[in-house]
Amino acid sequence: MKERCSMAQEDKFIVTQRKPAVGKSSVTSVRLPDTTIEQLETIAARTGRTRNELIQMCIDFALARLEIADE
Repeated sequence: MKERCSMAQEDKFIVTQRKPAVGKSSVTSVRLPDTTIEQLETIAARTGRTRNELIQMCIDFALARLEIADE
């Protein structure tokens, strides 16, 4: 998995500078609450990242730290 974010502290999600994309990707559709889109737009404006890049970074961040709890 390509690392695009890092953690200074365990609960921090730090966005790094943009680098050229490499590799194959697929298109998918996700419904998000308007408040989430607004937050992404604000972060995109501050960081120069696209909303798509930020969503992908958030997913990468979550998947790298995912634990599945047994019932």
